[in-house]
Amino acid sequence: MAYLAVAFGGALGALSRYWMYNTWIKLAENQFPYVTLIINIIGSLLIGVAFVLLVERNLIGLELRNVISVGFLGAFTTFSTFSMDALSLLEQGQISLAAIYIVASVVICILAAWLGLSMTRLLL
Repeated sequence: MAYLAVAFGGALGALSRYWMYNTWIKLAENQFPYVTLIINIIGSLLIGVAFVLLVERNLIGLELRNVISVGFLGAFTTFSTFSMDALSLLEQGQISLAAIYIVASVVICILAAWLGLSMTRLLL
């Protein structure tokens, strides 16, 4: 049942991201990815709210937690999870570890995207 909950939430999150992107892309006519940034900021805000409601306050059952946090927010943006992980490290006073995590996540993900792009271009 947990898989169905995650799949349902994921479908809603992916559709929401798709709708927002296509609706707002007309507003951003320059090269800076404002729409993606806005979606990631919204996702980060929502993961903070969800963490308090779902984990700290335990106000919602496990199945709905899976729908919201793993499914919806996971598909809407994985940046929200990254933000919450970094914030948790900072709140625990692990400043150095948080800095390493933040820099490594950004740099490695960009390098991985570049590698995937480059390899695919070479193969095709």
